[in-house]
Amino acid sequence: MSINYQALSFEYQPCREQQGGAQAAVYPVIVVGAGPVGLATAIDIAQQGVPVVLVDDDCSLSSGSRAICFSKRSLDIFDRLGCGQRMVDKGISWNVGKVFLKDELVYTFNLLPESGHHRPAFINLQQYYVEGYLLERARELPNLEIRWKSKVVGVQQEGMDVTLTVETPDGRYALHGRYVVAADGSRSPMRSLMGLDSHGRTFKDRFLIADVKMEADFPTERWFWFDPPFHPNQSVLLHRQPDNVWRIDFQLGWDADPVLEKTPERVIPRVQALLGPDAKFELEWVSVYTFSCLRMDRFRHGNVLFAGDSAHGVSPFGARGANSGVQDAENLAWKLAMVLAGRASDALLDTYASEREYAADENIRHSTRSTDFITPKSAVSRVFRDAVLKLARDHAFARQLVNSGRLSVPAVLRDSPLNTPDSDSFAGQMVPGAPCCDAPVHVAGQPGWLLQHVGQGFTGVLFCGANGIDAAAREALQVLQHGPIPLTLVQVSSAGAEVNQKAQGEARPDAKLVQDSEGLARIRYDATPGTFYLIRPDQHVCARWRTLDVEKVEHALKRALCVAGSA
Repeated sequence: MSINYQALSFEYQPCREQQGGAQAAVYPVIVVGAGPVGLATAIDIAQQGVPVVLVDDDCSLSSGSRAICFSKRSLDIFDRLGCGQRMVDKGISWNVGKVFLKDELVYTFNLLPESGHHRPAFINLQQYYVEGYLLERARELPNLEIRWKSKVVGVQQEGMDVTLTVETPDGRYALHGRYVVAADGSRSPMRSLMGLDSHGRTFKDRFLIADVKMEADFPTERWFWFDPPFHPNQSVLLHRQPDNVWRIDFQLGWDADPVLEKTPERVIPRVQALLGPDAKFELEWVSVYTFSCLRMDRFRHGNVLFAGDSAHGVSPFGARGANSGVQDAENLAWKLAMVLAGRASDALLDTYASEREYAADENIRHSTRSTDFITPKSAVSRVFRDAVLKLARDHAFARQLVNSGRLSVPAVLRDSPLNTPDSDSFAGQMVPGAPCCDAPVHVAGQPGWLLQHVGQGFTGVLFCGANGIDAAAREALQVLQHGPIPLTLVQVSSAGAEVNQKAQGEARPDAKLVQDSEGLARIRYDATPGTFYLIRPDQHVCARWRTLDVEKVEHALKRALCVAGSA
């Protein structure tokens, strides 16, 4: 049965703090905001065994499609959270984009040109589906409590704890937490209550979003027009969504009246100009927006940490908003879990701020450049843009200058203090700080994917030779498996290597043995027999060596947890 997620309403229920009598609890983590970022954060923390309270001032999911493009990296994260497959099954997968000047195709690009990846470059899926699937996953976790119609109206930090004043239909109460994650959106009441600001640049332009329900034969691709004949001197973006809904973005210009432009009398002729006068369609959702590229100066303020749109904002070109927020959630969740378990220094949370501030700056830089190209504000900029587009039809160098929205990619945290720099020579992209690539593998004869076995905790990945691993490597793995920070162990071998080990009856540590079924894992990780990768819980490379050395791995773990003596 299909669920209308936009029509759902969730019941307010009084909580234990409002009933009085018992001593007030101090929750390890409170998350404010039940959008995609807040839900992802709460799920991730709860999956690691930490009790979480999630509060939201509303009692429903988002209305309208809002964020629709979710990247391969976000899908990898949703897989680890237990709901990625549902999103892929419902979403519209795409890798190809096309750029037009007037009515002429300038060029085509493929965001995932090679095979051997579990997930597509992007799916298009309305935000209410994403929130709905995350919410259903959240409800499966016994240590995650969701409180609707619970508006935070006060914040106070004293000592080690944070006290929130929460307003409900039954009145106000105090909610105490060790840490608070503010994921309450671009207008962030938490930010306002703490007297904090975001800084950046607002773009003087307006865009119309029209979600149109129709039967159409457009391919499942991203189409972007510069100066099309049906909307001259402006730009248009077309995306397909599930349920025969199409997202169309029309540039309007700064002087457009945002109230007037949302009326059907203005929207319908614009859509007809694109589709043709006889096209049959229904308007499902309409919005006019302006946008800014900005962020808070710091994402951590004591024991309150800001994530998603509350911390940073970008233009919609490039799908960098929601995807970056989901990556905030993943970066923060494991660090909170490690600190609360006493396995890491509180300083580890400072690296959430520094790493995600760096990622936000990267997104803002790309987003600003995209917007400047799409909406030139001077005659010289317009001449440059149009010249680049005309050259791009015939010259590859010019296509690299066309910027219709550089699409979201995860940040490579090269300069993170949590990385252990390479002491051995490696080629390829899997540098310390990079998010892990996936690759097809077989486990016990069944096909699967490498990243299915990486995550939640620290993971050690050992690439085996044709004869498996020697006694010294087995002993080293056993030590690491039972150390102060136990590692999940993955041995990557060829099919023959697994057979040899079984035939020899070798005693092995409790490691997942996977077969590099197409050899892509070795290529993507530039692995030779004996190569060992240490992977963070958020699936970023922490360190790598050509030979497994227990002392080096343990030192890298301490460094990744900001433990004393790791410098």
